[in-house]
This record gives sequence, C-alpha cells and structure tokens, in this order.
Amino acid sequence: MLPENEPPHVDAKETIAAHHRVNMLTLALANYPNLTINLSEIERGGKSFTFDTMTQLTTQHPENEYFFIIGGDMVDYLEKWYKIDALMNLVTFVAVRRDQSSELKTSYPVQIVDLPILSTSSSYIRDCIATDIAPNFLLPAEVLAYINQHGIYQ
Repeated sequence: MLPENEPPHVDAKETIAAHHRVNMLTLALANYPNLTINLSEIERGGKSFTFDTMTQLTTQHPENEYFFIIGGDMVDYLEKWYKIDALMNLVTFVAVRRDQSSELKTSYPVQIVDLPILSTSSSYIRDCIATDIAPNFLLPAEVLAYINQHGIYQ
C-alpha cells in the first residue's frame, strides 16, 4: 500500500496529515500480514508522482513485477498522468469497475477487473463522517475509532 504525500492533481483538494493517513492504514492492515506499507512517497516529500515512485521502486527491485490498482473512474484520466507513456513501461495498471453501467475505454493497456459492485467510495465515507453518520461496516472498527478520536473528516 502506497500512501501519497501530496496529491499532484491540478484541482487542489484538502487532505489530512500524512501521519494520520499512515496510522489509519496501519490499523486497517493489522490483520493482513501479506500487505505492507511503502512510505517512499511520504519520505520523499513534495508532490507524489507515480512515475517517480515507480522509477525508484523498479530501480531498487528490478526482480519485482508491479501492479497499480485504480478505480474505474480514474481510467479516463490516465492520459493526464505525469509521464504516463513511460509509466506504462514500469507498471501494469489494473482498473476496478465502480459500477456495472460504466464502460471503461482507454487507449492504454489496462487490465479491467470485475468485482462485486459496492456503491461506496472514500468520498462517500468522508461525507458520512462529516454528517455524523457512522460508516460502520465500511471501515475497520479500529480505523473508525481513530477517526473519531482525532476528529478527522468532521
């Protein structure tokens, strides 16, 4: 799991402090020993460009094959990603369909994965918390407790 330091998106959005995001990710992964957290973007600082991170990782570990999982809604934006053509040589993109009606079309080689459709997103969860609706079954209880304890997204 690769938390970003600073989103590189043109439309500036407010994000919470990196240490909170890392702490919540650590809590969420506590029962999944095969999943680890890579802090290279946090440690590098500045804007988090996937190309820079994947260049670093493939240089350090050329024996690994890398897959980058994105939501299906991001497929349309791939052409806007920093150095996307070179990035395609470093990583295999895997898109997860967000809903059955969406048709994912792109000129880039992206593997499409169909999973059981859940009509939820991180935006939805943040909106629930902001409006005092507990997203109980959408987050591990430990993560929700951390959010409430630190007043995040409220």
